[in-house]
Amino acid sequence: MLTKNITVELPTDHESRPVALLVQVASQYESVIHMENGSVRANAKSIMGMMAFGLRKGMEVRVTVDGKDEADAMAAIEKQLGRAC
Repeated sequence: MLTKNITVELPTDHESRPVALLVQVASQYESVIHMENGSVRANAKSIMGMMAFGLRKGMEVRVTVDGKDEADAMAAIEKQLGRAC
């Protein structure tokens, strides 16, 4: 299991496209991927869960990845969250 704190650089305010792309990236991996902020936790492969999670630019999230492709999945999630599009 890998855990990492990542600062969100996505332009996520009032726009669902960056969140949808993040879910699409997460869904490419077998590993279980969760994001946490405070007491809120969401499955990164769930579009509804991630929309409710409320990602915002500048937010620090704790990403937990568990599975056989966890290193690749963590790298992809970190890259996606760090994109300032």
